[in-house]
Amino acid sequence: MSTPGSGSALSASEERTWAMLAHVGVFIAAWFAMGFLCPLIIWLLFRGRSEFVRKNAVESLNFQISLLIYTAIAVVLVLITFGLGVLIIVPLIVIGAVAAVVVIVMATIAASSGQDYRYPLTIRFIR
Repeated sequence: MSTPGSGSALSASEERTWAMLAHVGVFIAAWFAMGFLCPLIIWLLFRGRSEFVRKNAVESLNFQISLLIYTAIAVVLVLITFGLGVLIIVPLIVIGAVAAVVVIVMATIAASSGQDYRYPLTIRFIR
């Protein structure tokens, strides 16, 4: 496998591996509430070497940033309603978390098959 810093092109297998890691790697970074770090690092390292890896890393990064924004909005709504919003927000967060895991797994499977995947409800900040 090519090292991230080298300038050579990636093989098809390497492209699928790094694209997959851009999606599934968020689970590792999510333990530190920084799920966006893994796709960000992969995007920065490989954006010039593989269009497939770049597209997958950008898609994953945009999804993670969108999740952060949606979480911040949920926290603000809970604070504005003096905690009463918890009755609505907590079930939505649980449903959203399960849905996020499902779509991340779907994106990982698509990347491992060499296919592109578009996350739903994603604000596309980075192109």
